[in-house]
Amino acid sequence: MSKVFKNAGEAVYDIMSGSIIMIGGFGLCGIPENCIAALEKRGVSQITCISNNAGVDDFGIGLLLKNKQVKKMIASYVGENAEFERQLLEGELEVELIPQGTLATRCMASGYGMPAIFTPAGVGTEVAKGKEVREFNGKQYLLEYAFDADFALVKAWKGDSFGNLVYKATARNFNPLMAMAGKITIAEVEEMVEPGQLDPNEIHTPGIYVHRIFQGANYEKRIEKRTIRKLDQ
Repeated sequence: MSKVFKNAGEAVYDIMSGSIIMIGGFGLCGIPENCIAALEKRGVSQITCISNNAGVDDFGIGLLLKNKQVKKMIASYVGENAEFERQLLEGELEVELIPQGTLATRCMASGYGMPAIFTPAGVGTEVAKGKEVREFNGKQYLLEYAFDADFALVKAWKGDSFGNLVYKATARNFNPLMAMAGKITIAEVEEMVEPGQLDPNEIHTPGIYVHRIFQGANYEKRIEKRTIRKLDQ
C-alpha cells in the first residue's frame, strides 16, 4: 500500500475530535504548516496537542488555539501567544508545562517502546507535584511517563515514497523524535524524491516510522526576529 498522499487534507482524513496529536517544530521552525492548516479547515476539536511551543496568535498551533480546537496543551514554551495566555487565565484551556528535555525524552521513550523514564529535571518544583520520586545513587529523580499519541505530524526537507526523511539544519529539532513516537506518523516534505535518491547516510528518519507522506506547498517559513529598542539619539 502506498504511503504517498496527494495533500494534507487527504493525509489527515481520519484525525478526529479528541485525538492526541504530536506536532513537530521548534518555535516557528520546522512546523508542519500544511497539516495544521488542514486540521483548522476540518474543524476537529477537543485536541490534546503535544508540542514544544504553542505557535503565535496567527500562525502554527496558534491557529488551532484561536478557533478553540485545542482542549489541552502539553508544551515547554508558550510565551509568544497572547490567545494561549488568555485561554489559560480564563480556565478555557488545560495546560501541562514540562521541561524541554523532559518533553524530548518522553517522546523518545514513546518511540523506543519504553513506558516511562526517570529524570532529575523538575525535582522539588511544581513539575514534581503528584509524581513519584525515587532516589538513585543519592540523587532524586521524577518518574515521567512516555506519551501515548494517536498521531504525529512532522515536517521534513526531503522525503521519498518509502517515507524516509531528511531534515534541514535546525528544522530537524523535535521532528525525528516525534516521528518515532506517533501511532500514525504523517510527514509533509518540501521536496518528494524517488526511492534511492536520498543518501542512506543522510537519512534522519527511516521510513519504517512514517505511515503517510505528501509534498507540501506554500510554506511561509516565518522567521522569529529579535526586536530591540532604538537607542536615544
